[in-house]
Amino acid sequence: MADLPQRTSVNYPGTLTPIEPNRPSPQPDRTPVPHSPPVVASPIPPRFPQPSFRPDQMSSPSMKSPNLLSPANGIRTGSPIPRLSTPPGPPVFNTPVKPAAVPFRTSPATPQPMAYSSATASSLPVSTPSFYSNGSSGGTQRDLPDVVRMEEPIAADSPYVLFSANKVLKQKKLANVPSLGFGAIVSAGREISPGPQIIQRDPHRCLNCGAYSNPYSSILIGSGQWQCVICENMNGSKGEYVASSKNELQNFPELSLPLVDYVQTGNKRPGFVPASDSRTSAPVVLVIDECLDEPHLQHLQSSLHAFVDSLPQTTRLGIILYGRTVSIYDFSEESVASADVISGAKSPSAESMKSLIYGTGVYLSPMHASLKVAHEIFSSLRPYTLNVPEASRDRCLGTAVEAALAIIQGPSAEMSRGVVRRAGGNSRIIVCAGGPITYGPGSVPHSMSHPNYPYMEKTAIKRMENLGREAHRHNTVVDILCAGTCPLRVPVLQPLAKASGGVLVLHDDFGEAFGVDLQRAATRAAGSHGLLEVRCSDDILITQVIGPGEEAHSETHETFKSDAALCIQMLSVEETQSFSLSMENKRDIKSDHVFFQFAFHYSDVYQADVSRVITFKLPTVDSISAYLQSVEDEASAVLISKRTLLLAKNQKNAVDMRAIVDERIKDIALKFGSQVPKSKLYSFPKELSSLPELLFHLRRGPLLGNIIGHEDERSVLRNLFLNASFDLSLRMVAPRCLMHQEGGTFEELPAYDLSMQSDKAVILDHGTDVFIWLGSELSADEVKSAAVLAACRTLAEELTEFRFPAPRILAFKEGSSQARYFVCRLIPAHKDPPYEQEARFPQIRTLTTEQRIKLKSSFIEFDEASFCEWMRSLKVVPPEPR
Repeated sequence: MADLPQRTSVNYPGTLTPIEPNRPSPQPDRTPVPHSPPVVASPIPPRFPQPSFRPDQMSSPSMKSPNLLSPANGIRTGSPIPRLSTPPGPPVFNTPVKPAAVPFRTSPATPQPMAYSSATASSLPVSTPSFYSNGSSGGTQRDLPDVVRMEEPIAADSPYVLFSANKVLKQKKLANVPSLGFGAIVSAGREISPGPQIIQRDPHRCLNCGAYSNPYSSILIGSGQWQCVICENMNGSKGEYVASSKNELQNFPELSLPLVDYVQTGNKRPGFVPASDSRTSAPVVLVIDECLDEPHLQHLQSSLHAFVDSLPQTTRLGIILYGRTVSIYDFSEESVASADVISGAKSPSAESMKSLIYGTGVYLSPMHASLKVAHEIFSSLRPYTLNVPEASRDRCLGTAVEAALAIIQGPSAEMSRGVVRRAGGNSRIIVCAGGPITYGPGSVPHSMSHPNYPYMEKTAIKRMENLGREAHRHNTVVDILCAGTCPLRVPVLQPLAKASGGVLVLHDDFGEAFGVDLQRAATRAAGSHGLLEVRCSDDILITQVIGPGEEAHSETHETFKSDAALCIQMLSVEETQSFSLSMENKRDIKSDHVFFQFAFHYSDVYQADVSRVITFKLPTVDSISAYLQSVEDEASAVLISKRTLLLAKNQKNAVDMRAIVDERIKDIALKFGSQVPKSKLYSFPKELSSLPELLFHLRRGPLLGNIIGHEDERSVLRNLFLNASFDLSLRMVAPRCLMHQEGGTFEELPAYDLSMQSDKAVILDHGTDVFIWLGSELSADEVKSAAVLAACRTLAEELTEFRFPAPRILAFKEGSSQARYFVCRLIPAHKDPPYEQEARFPQIRTLTTEQRIKLKSSFIEFDEASFCEWMRSLKVVPPEPR
């Protein structure tokens, strides 16, 4: 058949960096959104519970407010000053502008909700706005009766934003010490749920900078004017904020809650939920490698059968196989597996795909009508029969993905009614790959020794990146799940997944872990058309952003008169992903507080437009000790790790980054610690007691250490880490160790090798891998060890139930060959003197003298230093554990 036209070429950005920090540039804004949210089925629970919201407190949909986004209100469109550079690299951005499962913890956040009522506002005299200054400026507000400063929201943990410190240093020189740094990890978070934080009307926004009204705004209740906390501009509310008292204003969710969701559906009916759940009816197209040997194919078939059985009945499924040709399966034949076949040598033409799509075949069909046919198709798959090495088999993945995009975009006949419907957004293409692309668009030679390989690889990478961008433009995410032992040429595959907002995951085989990832990839919630805006007080400069996004182009949204917001176009909107923002002081801060506002704009899985606005007010301090006490060690460690991994693009860079981690520890001790009397040693700040151990795990673990040997694995792990949510990122840096105790309970312990006690079982959660280690004494009792192993497996599955990608769970006995995976991730604390072991691993005090001698004799000596030995080698005294 003929061929499809070439895709438009677009560059994929990597790192973004601000150019002129003190020069405000117009930034895009997004039209506000309102609606009543749908009831979300089984959302992923946050790591830290959200405040409870009562449905009866939901805001009244009848209340109206002005739309502040019209030209009459001071908004203009146009090209803002370029603020970003886009060097190559993973989704990260270097500068005060742009370039994910478990949500986040953090400081000031969602308070207990206030009841929302529609009390009639009284009309009071208007006061002159120029008399009053914003709280962020440090000025004193005149004490006039109609000036109201809203109550401070009750501080709570936010599941969406986590700052590295809950206070900000006023002195620029100390605040900007690069070894420690200041920043935040932000995520769009989970889906909206009913509660008073839902607002079904247009937001009030500053006409000058675009910031939203929030609980920290000052209100002139006589006129309804409010003062922006970011730029201090006075803004009108068209009388909506006119009130007789502060209590009346507290009925507005945006003035009493630091987190609100402005939601709007197409018909703007309160409580409207689409009759057809777009999450479950959005297309999922499987693109399957047909060049597999029999053992791999058998595992893949089992995983595919389980996958289709798990899909909701309304999910529309498409199945495509690729090898040297592309087979697009037709669901119109109920008793036999039939497919239309096109050549994989080049892109299919628009004419050929049109004749295919508008023909009699059905290539996307809801599961309730096609489950039997899907099983027939999977059962009909046959192993590769030619005598050709795995790496040399022809695979035209590029052509197959182009065909999948075409059938998603084109009309699809629904078998149940025979009507033609165009597919909606949030579509997914899931690739099941067993080898590299060696045929057709985006292919590379079979052998890396090919004389023209470097040039052909560069061309293939560009082609795959453009194909990923094409998918993103059509709201389609491409996830690539790879398995087997064949080299995959990850540098070619990675851009396709990354540019579309998807992920690339490596598996040992097509078995259990692959099957779990297949199911989670298809069902995880994902929004589309995502945009992140970050605004902060003028004293703060955002210097770097790392995450799954790119520069937001000015033509995609409106801009305000003096909008200096950082704007990021999100490649996908998922709870499992996050952005890491690094910040600095522009100057010494004179005010007592600084403000931060994060606004996520996206279309959710129910096709409702959502603007999630989160506002923070952090105090500023002169005292270094007060600042260090407010530092969140885990958040700081994750931010430092992401900045470090951004530079570790290969094994050689990783070795260099270990030295950088060493220098960072020494610099923090020098800048914030104290010198030991009569010694050249420095004491590490006691307020940061957990930070050095977390960074020690980083330098010796799979991200920077020697645990992972193959460069493909390192590259995939690095890209996953740079985009991952806070919880998954933390686990990938530092493993969590849980020891099974009598009675079926588990005790959390430091990840030290002292936990390897022969009569115990230990779980080690390292993010992408979970290990279960059974001691030799415990293993000798088969009945008891079986029960303990079952308990450990159950806990491991519960801990990782909603994690994507799903980790592999490995169980082994003490002394087995696989146990090395477990041992190499534990800190070798057995080399430390007994008093340090007891201080850092208190559980060892419960052992008898004989047990401690036996434990010590079970270790094999290596050259690797313990944590305390490493710290002393840097001439730094390790802090006492908390």
